[in-house]
Amino acid sequence: METPNSAKRGRGRPRKIHEGAFETKERLIRHGTALLTERGFASTGLEQFLKDVGIPKGSFYHYFPSKDAFGLAVLQNYGIYFARKLDKWLLNENRAPLDRLQDFIDDAKGGLARFSFRRGCLVGNLGQELGSLSDEFRDPLEDIFQDWQARVKACLDIAMENGELDNTQSTNDMAACFWIGWEGAILRAKLVQSTEPVDLFARSFFMGIKAPSLTTKLNRE
Repeated sequence: METPNSAKRGRGRPRKIHEGAFETKERLIRHGTALLTERGFASTGLEQFLKDVGIPKGSFYHYFPSKDAFGLAVLQNYGIYFARKLDKWLLNENRAPLDRLQDFIDDAKGGLARFSFRRGCLVGNLGQELGSLSDEFRDPLEDIFQDWQARVKACLDIAMENGELDNTQSTNDMAACFWIGWEGAILRAKLVQSTEPVDLFARSFFMGIKAPSLTTKLNRE
């Protein structure tokens, strides 16, 4: 049954006020992501952030009851964004599985250079700040790491089936080691403003997981 309000509004796009509200929230999360990947959560002042974004404090609290709630929303959004980025490379069936992982690494190196080594991994940054963060961040951070780890493991499983990996090792352990080493490499790359730490990590990682016959062949080459 059609109500008077629905008759006036009709079909089509929702009211502009809804679009504006959505855009404001998205703008907060988008700018928050950029800022937190550069400065970290604890050192980011809310008032200065809102001033930079051009959004009044009242509007902010309309969407987020606290700075922690905002940080968790930014974290969730980043986790989804980064998972999609991983899928772009790791699910590329036109490439061998280990080449897919290398493609992801190369893309990340390009991002580091593009932002002059100011931005790192938001999840890694927040993980380093856990001592000053609410315990509410602990489980979401670990959940995101586990999600990323599962995606890398799935790629490594294919490589294992193809005989490219050392079958005495667990692909789950390999994937866990990848992310442990990755976060350290990104941190060091920001420190020295060079992708060399990432390259060193990648060489060591691939050398450590490849099947012995492949490793011997690479050493000879």
